[in-house]
Amino acid sequence: MFPFDKNAYLERFSKIRKQTINICKPLAVEDFVAQPIVDVSPPKWHMGHTTWFFEALVLENYLQDYKDFDHRYGFLFNSYYNTVGDRVQRPDRGHMTRPTVEEIIHYREYVDEKMIHFIKSESEKIDEHLSYILELGLQHEQQHQELLVTDLKYILGMNPIFPVYKDYIEEVPDSKDTEVKFINVEEGIYEIGYQGNNFCFDNELSRHKVYLNPFRFMERLVNNGEYLEFIEDGGYSRFNFWLSEGWDWVKKQDIHAPMYWHKIDHKWYHYTLSGLEEIKPDDPVTHISYFEADAFASWKGKRLLTEAEWEVVCQINEPLPNKDSNFVEKENFRPLPCKNGKMQLLGDLWEWTGSAYLPYPNFQKSDGAIGEYNGKFMVNQMVLRGGSCATPKEHIRNSYRNFFHPNLRWQFTGIRLAESL
Repeated sequence: MFPFDKNAYLERFSKIRKQTINICKPLAVEDFVAQPIVDVSPPKWHMGHTTWFFEALVLENYLQDYKDFDHRYGFLFNSYYNTVGDRVQRPDRGHMTRPTVEEIIHYREYVDEKMIHFIKSESEKIDEHLSYILELGLQHEQQHQELLVTDLKYILGMNPIFPVYKDYIEEVPDSKDTEVKFINVEEGIYEIGYQGNNFCFDNELSRHKVYLNPFRFMERLVNNGEYLEFIEDGGYSRFNFWLSEGWDWVKKQDIHAPMYWHKIDHKWYHYTLSGLEEIKPDDPVTHISYFEADAFASWKGKRLLTEAEWEVVCQINEPLPNKDSNFVEKENFRPLPCKNGKMQLLGDLWEWTGSAYLPYPNFQKSDGAIGEYNGKFMVNQMVLRGGSCATPKEHIRNSYRNFFHPNLRWQFTGIRLAESL
């Protein structure tokens, strides 16, 4: 287990907590309360919830004589931790006009001050279990920073005037790589799962062997131009490409294109955090569901990578993020065209895999609230890999397992094709 370093932790604590506030700086007060759909939480709630996490799991349990900032906040900002107590149900988070944004900022400042005092005064008493909880608090806040970006995009993207969150500075790639290339991977026994002494989530354990048949994978992500061909070929009206549940979803929800796409005067546009823009063919297609990713792969006569295949590919080709990896720190808030020779495995988009979210061999769920973090969601969800343009760079690794229901698409999700040999 990683050792606890007081000074390093305090530095990261300050940096990560400030980043949440920085993401919210471009917002108007009215933006903080909106909850257009159940999957999207108001920015104000994210600010309160990430603060409550430190208060409930650290300060209330470990800081002697700690006094809650407001005893009602536990009920307002608990998300899904039954162990900790009752909570406002998720669809009702947008009803919280009070406490105000200003009061929540004061709440964050109060808890930050108490956390800094606790770390400075009690660092010698921090054991392995508490060290894990402290690190989990930072990782948890980084997850919510990504959710903040994606939730903000949905909140603003559903506004009929398509408001600008932040102006986009165009990056011109050295050379765009639009050629379709596939790379072979030999059959064999490989190992996947977290390996090391630093932090990982419990769902990344334990490391184990997998047998893979030979396959090949697309070197880059599928782009808008390729997805437009699917649309123009009647992809959304031909049932034979779709899983049965996906076809029902398409018909009931009247889906004809990825989320945020709008056809105006015979041209395709999409909403970005810089406003409404015309679709660029070389940009990776994003905001699609697992159903759409699977249907596109079927239309191409291909399939999606399994999560084991994806992790092996990443271990071999891009085990760590590189200087060109497109994460939230670059403030692009969108996937970028593939640069020549770059595989886009880490950053840009979360990639749907063809694997259900299930426990690894010997998975052990922790006791208490920590045990509710991942394990209880291992049903009816699909695994995504790789991080996105909204993910903090230091938060991702090649063993990281994200998961969502197959119909969801408000996250920055994309497609990489594969086929068996």
